[in-house]
Amino acid sequence: MSLVARYAPLIVDAHLDIAYNVLYAGRDYRRSAHVTRRRERGSQNERRFGQCTVGLPEMVRGRVGLCFGTIFVEPFSRRMNDGPPAYRDAHEAHRLGMAQLDFYRRLTDEEPHVMLVTNQSELNAVCAAWGLASSPSPFRGMATRAPHPVGVVLLMEGADPILEPKEIERWYELGLRIVAPAWDTTRYAGGTWSGGRLTKLGRALLSVMAEYNVILDVSHLSHEALFEALDAFEGQHVIASHSNPYRYAPTARHLPDKAIELIAERQGVIGIVIYNRFLKKEWSGRKHDVTLDDVVRMIDHVCQVTGSADHVGIGSDYDGGFGAEAIPRELDTIRDHYKIGEVLLERGFEPQHVASIMYGNWLRVLRRALPA
Repeated sequence: MSLVARYAPLIVDAHLDIAYNVLYAGRDYRRSAHVTRRRERGSQNERRFGQCTVGLPEMVRGRVGLCFGTIFVEPFSRRMNDGPPAYRDAHEAHRLGMAQLDFYRRLTDEEPHVMLVTNQSELNAVCAAWGLASSPSPFRGMATRAPHPVGVVLLMEGADPILEPKEIERWYELGLRIVAPAWDTTRYAGGTWSGGRLTKLGRALLSVMAEYNVILDVSHLSHEALFEALDAFEGQHVIASHSNPYRYAPTARHLPDKAIELIAERQGVIGIVIYNRFLKKEWSGRKHDVTLDDVVRMIDHVCQVTGSADHVGIGSDYDGGFGAEAIPRELDTIRDHYKIGEVLLERGFEPQHVASIMYGNWLRVLRRALPA
């Protein structure tokens, strides 16, 4: 890992459903993913959520020092039998969403190796702890409680927990920095499965998000709502935290080339999902039939469409309904993210481009968007 660490002392993952898995799958992310796997072997948890891939020890050892941790609640219409709690209306969504936000705040209060990142000082502290200069000026940020903390930026996946657009102010005060208006269709926008357009309420939400400098995440928007949101949003910061190119994953879940271009025009970044079904169109269901070359193909496509390596990163979505059995052959846990950088170098990507993909592009977005 030394060669990649030389160019990427820090790795950023833009999409991890940590709170969802802790609260609904009972997974303790402070312990190793391998310990969780042993405890869950043959269990309903393993069948429902897959073999655990994320644990704090693996994140630290793999230098995944910054992630976007989601607040994700499931609509009742998509709930599996005996599945996790789901919401039937906005008030239930709000209650479940606030419980996840409270979890992150408790976790970062109690666990010295985890730090909530809501502003530039906190971002700088995480970067400095990993030996990364975070700005042209000398670092004068706050100290961390651990030598290598994992920073967490809060991302809401599906905006129904926000009771009404003006409530963005409260969520922002509590630490939320990124909002994806849809997962499946919400009151705000059409989503991946049910489709639909950006609603009047959704346009109002985008307006308030722009006012508070909240980052818009367009992942999971229906294609119709996606282009409407990109047109309507007057804010400065747009990302797709976990979406792959439609060219190789041709469903409404992924991004047409035109959307990739529009996100790049706004200096945004697209996080590649490390899920075999999203990496190979006709995946056999066998882990070994997908490799890191399939990941590189997705990354390279974004680079080709945008003309640079400045608009693509990792948004693994690990433990987001799949596990180690459904990620590429060479990967086992989040500790192995560095292998993506290794293969990029082997395939001829320049070291500075690998650094951008592994961490630099996401940091650029956060440095522009987070308050002082």
